[in-house]
Amino acid sequence: MPENTRERRMAALRACDRILSGTRPATMRERLADMETAGDLDALPDFYGGGPVATLEERVAELLGTEASVFFPTGTMAQQVALRYGADRSGNPTVALHPLGHQEMYERHAYSWLSGLRGVWPTTEHRNPTAEEITALAEPVSTVVFELPLRDAGFVLPTWDELTAAAASARGAGARVHFDGARIWESAPYLGHSIAEIAGLADSTYVSFYKTLGGISGAALAGVRDLASYAQVWRHRHGGQVFQQWPAALTALAGLDRELPRIPEYVRHARTVAAALAALPGARVFPEPPHTHRFRLWLPHPAQALNDAALALAEEDKVWFAAGWQDTEVPGLAMTEITVAAPALDWTAADVADVGARFIERATGR
Repeated sequence: MPENTRERRMAALRACDRILSGTRPATMRERLADMETAGDLDALPDFYGGGPVATLEERVAELLGTEASVFFPTGTMAQQVALRYGADRSGNPTVALHPLGHQEMYERHAYSWLSGLRGVWPTTEHRNPTAEEITALAEPVSTVVFELPLRDAGFVLPTWDELTAAAASARGAGARVHFDGARIWESAPYLGHSIAEIAGLADSTYVSFYKTLGGISGAALAGVRDLASYAQVWRHRHGGQVFQQWPAALTALAGLDRELPRIPEYVRHARTVAAALAALPGARVFPEPPHTHRFRLWLPHPAQALNDAALALAEEDKVWFAAGWQDTEVPGLAMTEITVAAPALDWTAADVADVGARFIERATGR
């Protein structure tokens, strides 16, 4: 997206009175105010760890029920270290991932280029691998990765029984279990278990602080103390031992306080929003109902027309419907991702239907 278009879109979204998908972009001053709610700004910051970073690490370990957690500046770095740990401890450089997983889609295969690991795919289906597929792997692997939810398959989750069986199958094959839990926070309602119970199925879990929680950056890798000690060494070797990271830590703590308790409400309301969107002419949502507070929406119109309509509706009516539309392989059919968060909670099904109709009218010029 050209920078001027992005800036125009952010300005329009920020000026809207009502937002269906996403959240209002925060200014740097608002970020500073957010930090003040999470800690004492007159206290000393972290110095290569400690301070609010240590507080955050302890909080995450407690939430996930693990012995320890280690703060990382990026999730890409945390995930590399998790896979390297399994390979080093087992002597096996092969890991099992999903082709739609974050390591394959967005991390430029860092696990391979930087750590010399080799990936195999248990499945190409648009879901996490099953117990049977893991058992059927043609060769041993050091780690099996599950992404919860699998974002590029439509934010889909296995059932609790499926996840439990798959994790047991991985261990039965002599592999570690790693959860890409960037969005594990919103997975708990569908799985019907606490975050600690979910993380308890894995040997390591990565979580993100800017996805869902609204932090400015940062991630954590949680597991046993041996993993934490290893992660601290390799974080330094990857260049992640940053002098001070208190802004990221404080906004993460603020997000845990503010957003985490509300996520079940977001997930429940996403089902209402998805059902209303599915009733629009030619629309389709997936999954239906959504597994988390995020899902995919398709409309039978070109992406450019839909993005133009979203911007016009925002600038003229101060209402944000949905943007980020992309054309699909089917001509004339576009897709976007919907995120139901706090601003959408006051939208009724009737509101969604009304604004959706106005949005489509703008897109079609009728």
